[in-house]
Amino acid sequence: MSSQPIPHTDNVSLAPGGGAVRILDQSLLPGETVYLDLSAPEELYEAIASLRVRGAPAIGIFAGYALYVLSLRPGAEDFPAFLARCREDRDYLNASRPTAVNLQHMLDRTLAAAEGASSIKEARAAMQETAFAIHREDIEMCRAISEYGLSLVKDGDGVLTHCNAGPLATSKYGTGLGPLFLSRERGMTLHAWVDETRPLLQGARLTAYELQRAGVDCTLICDNMASLVMKEGKINACFVGCDRVAANGDTANKIGTSGVAILAKHYGIPFYVLGPSSTIDFTCPDGAHIPIELRDGGEIKEKFFAKPSSLPEVKCYNPAFDVTDHSLITAIVTEKGVCYPPFDESFAALFGRKED
Repeated sequence: MSSQPIPHTDNVSLAPGGGAVRILDQSLLPGETVYLDLSAPEELYEAIASLRVRGAPAIGIFAGYALYVLSLRPGAEDFPAFLARCREDRDYLNASRPTAVNLQHMLDRTLAAAEGASSIKEARAAMQETAFAIHREDIEMCRAISEYGLSLVKDGDGVLTHCNAGPLATSKYGTGLGPLFLSRERGMTLHAWVDETRPLLQGARLTAYELQRAGVDCTLICDNMASLVMKEGKINACFVGCDRVAANGDTANKIGTSGVAILAKHYGIPFYVLGPSSTIDFTCPDGAHIPIELRDGGEIKEKFFAKPSSLPEVKCYNPAFDVTDHSLITAIVTEKGVCYPPFDESFAALFGRKED
């Protein structure tokens, strides 16, 4: 259908033949490297909900491909019925995770491509092109974010990371980890202090895996060691990704991020949030309006343990994200540039007025 080359990255792409989305199953890393080709609605939904594909930008890329792949199913008798089913598929996939705004944005963008067509054939071609464009743009955005982020640190600095915002969570380079990979290319020496990121260990399983394989000097620490490492003067900056940024600069990211920001504020360490402008939700006034996903408590006391770490009857509270107040953020790094407080003014200057 398309004359455009298919962007390829290891974590998410359109499978050869175009009838499925191919992902690297991140839930099995670092022990196993398994690729899955997914095409059924339930498979695509489950891949997002179970974190087989994760990271806001990667989920956005996956969303574009997923909606296109679902459009290939037979059964729609005419164009209105086809569009109605596409809208149902959009709503179904969007319910898989509520916090990351990229999922909704890219589903809506791919659906809009179909709605602008005049036939099923034309709609499918437009959806495929849109999915490719989303993927290509993310690669370009990650490179630009990495460049801006690298300008905020100097050779020899120590950088604290939390969760995973590298190529696995995006397309190439990453957002929060992008400057570390780019520094390696430039011959700079940055040392990454990697929070393990309980309870799903995205730092230990994914960030340390990516950095080690890329030859970036890194040290893994437990989440509750960050304060000591900061006090010892080993951290010069904190780099984290983001799943949603409110209009005032409040930022949702993996649970534990706000604690890192509070510690950084106490020790006078700059705290940087790195992410594409698509992560900024201009319809969301502040962090209080960002929905926070609650996950199964079994992840806390059973996941990755040979035996449960707590009694079966012990209750668990397992929010997947928290919100870092804008007052704790030194700057938000986007593909368009670095935004400093007050963030609403920085956003307006960099991106112009955003209409609802």
